[in-house]
Amino acid sequence: MTEDVWKAFAENEITHSGAHHLLAIHDLVSDRGYARVTDVARFLDITTGSASTNLKSLKSRGLVEEDDNKFLKLTSKGQKLAQAILTKRKILREFFTSVLGVASDQAEIDACKTEHLLSMETTSKMAKFAGSRTN
Repeated sequence: MTEDVWKAFAENEITHSGAHHLLAIHDLVSDRGYARVTDVARFLDITTGSASTNLKSLKSRGLVEEDDNKFLKLTSKGQKLAQAILTKRKILREFFTSVLGVASDQAEIDACKTEHLLSMETTSKMAKFAGSRTN
C-alpha cells in the first residue's frame, strides 16, 4: 500500500497550473463577461504561448471551450471543477486561520498550494472539525 500512495498524486483530477487556468477563466468571465487566451495569460502573468499550451490540455479534457471568436468558457464539467476548487480553497483557508492560527496571507498561499490535491472527503472533515472548534 505505502509503495502505491505516491501514484495517487498522478491521479489528481487537475494540476496546480490547470486549476489556476480554470479559475482565471471563471474570474474573467464573471468580472468582464469574456475571456481570451491573452486575457488568461495577462491574468496569470505568464506568456500567451504558455497559457495556450495549458488551455489546450483543458480543452482536450472537456473542461474549457473556445468559440469561433476565440472566447473561452468553462464547460459544465469545468464549472463544477472550478466550484469544487474554490470551495476547497475556502475551507482550507478557514481551517488554517481558525484552527491552526496561520496568518491570513499565509493561509491563502497554503490553501492555493493544496486545494487541488486534497479529496473532498478530507476537506469536508476539515470543515466539520473547524466548525466544531469555532462554534
